[in-house]
Amino acid sequence: MPVNTPANTDSAATAPGVPHPGGPGPLAGRTVSRIGYGAMQLERLHGDRAAAVALLRRAVELGVDHVDTAQFYGDGFVNGLIREAFHPEDGVVVVSKVGADPDPGGRIPIRLAQRPEQLRASVEANLRSLGLDRIPVVNLRRADIGPGLRAEGDQLVDLDDQLAVLTAMRDEGSIGAIGLSSVTPDALRRALPVGVACVQNAYSLVSRDDEDLLSLCTSEGIAWVPYFPLGGAFPGLPKVTDEPAVQAAAKSLDRTPSQIGLAWLLRHAPNTLLIPGTADAGHLEANVAAGAVTFDDTTLAALDSVPSRPFELTFD
Repeated sequence: MPVNTPANTDSAATAPGVPHPGGPGPLAGRTVSRIGYGAMQLERLHGDRAAAVALLRRAVELGVDHVDTAQFYGDGFVNGLIREAFHPEDGVVVVSKVGADPDPGGRIPIRLAQRPEQLRASVEANLRSLGLDRIPVVNLRRADIGPGLRAEGDQLVDLDDQLAVLTAMRDEGSIGAIGLSSVTPDALRRALPVGVACVQNAYSLVSRDDEDLLSLCTSEGIAWVPYFPLGGAFPGLPKVTDEPAVQAAAKSLDRTPSQIGLAWLLRHAPNTLLIPGTADAGHLEANVAAGAVTFDDTTLAALDSVPSRPFELTFD
């Protein structure tokens, strides 16, 4: 795995010469494909390492050059796969995150790690498992809002203190750029002076509570990288693929409902970068192909009119 992947100066293609799925988009001073890959689901291939590496290699062949990961995905297992699968000539921008650590013996396999010294330790753990001297982008996963774990006790840490340690590590050279995750518009505004490369919040066609945050990112030139881009990955949460308008669009365009949901996100905001995850090569190819989906005005209006519902997931 390279320390610094080569810059891609040709906005028409990725480093290996493959057209950008979904078109090109900026991320931390680089040009990347607007359809990337979220690596969390690679944990499902823990018993078949060769298949997991092959899936990552297939992603590169398809033009994916933006991969989202974390040390707490499989307690370093996923980072190890990324280290093994990618080569310098692939030009892949690796984005990791801190704010939680692995907790393999816990009821939930992660625990919050929000204190500054924990953030530094998490960055260092990511560096080791990825085999890097510098991580291109590190996202600070806050715990102010859902879905997921909420901060309490000594995990209630001021944002400025967290940004101070990440900025110091950026100055030291171990971080290339800083992103934020699960944040409010006010938190983003506080962070703007340090420089924010991207924002990751839960957002989809059926859960659009963060429209104001998206607008702020667009106006500030910050990449918007929604997680749960197809809605609920857990029972009881709204799913994009269940929507009649999405199903109708999929039928009329001979596409899958998932492709419609991903294509809508790309169409909705020009600074959107997608990181859909999968452990299946067929699904990976379908996700990448969503970048070629276009909508006429009638179909787009029907999708835009889908009601947004609250997306809330907590762990008691």
